[in-house]
Amino acid sequence: MAREQGQKMVAQNKKARHDYAIDDVYEAGLVLQGTEVKSLRMGRASLVDGFVDIDGGEAWLHGVHIPEYSQGTWTNHSARRKRKLLLNRVEIDKIQRRVSEKGLTVVPLSLYFKDGRAKVEIGVGKGKKSWDKRHTIAERTAKREVEQAVGRRLKGMRD
Repeated sequence: MAREQGQKMVAQNKKARHDYAIDDVYEAGLVLQGTEVKSLRMGRASLVDGFVDIDGGEAWLHGVHIPEYSQGTWTNHSARRKRKLLLNRVEIDKIQRRVSEKGLTVVPLSLYFKDGRAKVEIGVGKGKKSWDKRHTIAERTAKREVEQAVGRRLKGMRD
């Protein structure tokens, strides 16, 4: 059987980019059981309540929901168990230092397969206040309106 090539998206946490100002992004591998991999290959996962905790020099992913594999037997996994992340020691130390000093949070942004291996993209960021969220939405709207005006001007239409 040929090895998988490329990237296949399984789940994204769009709310994380809305709720947090993401500074750094890291790609980490996941330690999974066989039924978890099969469930992910079916495209079933939720990152909404997920967060990363560093405990004893290891990074752990909590709160991510990977449902039980429908064809699984007694060897099936629990849906919300904590899963170990595979990161370099330098990356773990850097994340731990930033989280402890500045009070930042580590959240999962996306879950995907890269060349047949399950990966999770995690982001280190600070929680946004409600006025920050409104400001971001206002900037995005203004940028879109400017692009539309430029497009109309290039087509020769009037404003």
